[in-house]
Amino acid sequence: IRLTRAVYNLMPDDTEVAGLLALMLLTDARRSARIGSNGEAVPLAEQDRSKWDQQAIAEGTAILTGALSKGEVGPYQIQAAIAAVHDEAARAEDTDWPQILALYGLLKRMSDNPMVALNHAIAVAMVHGPLNGLKRLETLDTDRRLADHYRLDVVRAHLYEMKGDNETAITYFQTAAEKTPSLPERNYLAKKAASLIRERKKSIHPCSKES
Repeated sequence: IRLTRAVYNLMPDDTEVAGLLALMLLTDARRSARIGSNGEAVPLAEQDRSKWDQQAIAEGTAILTGALSKGEVGPYQIQAAIAAVHDEAARAEDTDWPQILALYGLLKRMSDNPMVALNHAIAVAMVHGPLNGLKRLETLDTDRRLADHYRLDVVRAHLYEMKGDNETAITYFQTAAEKTPSLPERNYLAKKAASLIRERKKSIHPCSKES
């Protein structure tokens, strides 16, 4: 951020430098909420938003607004706009997913990036339901840049959980946990799988109480 801010100060009219700085600030604003008490990664939807750095969000949003007003829109500005939509939501359920879906659609047209396509599939699922998101993921199975990547398994796991197919979700959470090189992410994925396994056991052997 310090280096990008220095470049931005030298090139204040470069909208993509501004977009990159805004993206960094808007993303780094969530840093203190990303790791749980047991060292597990905390996904965006589950983060304690009171821990987000509002000053960084305000600065990033102001820089992005200034860049967008100049009319030269590039990939960094679009990514920063997506981050800003997330940061503006007081609760996960308040997130403007239709706007995020539109922004990812625009970003897909700018860049042939499999991670962009993966995030676009997530946005599709949030707007149009998990079945539509899973359908989008099928096209990524043949993309060699992503076909065996653990993030593809993570997204599938979450979408199957959204769909109510916890059995399949458990399998993908466990597979992703085995693939990821990140210990915090491995801890989170193992925790998710264990939680769904407990739910499955409860549904098979419900506890009975005497009245």
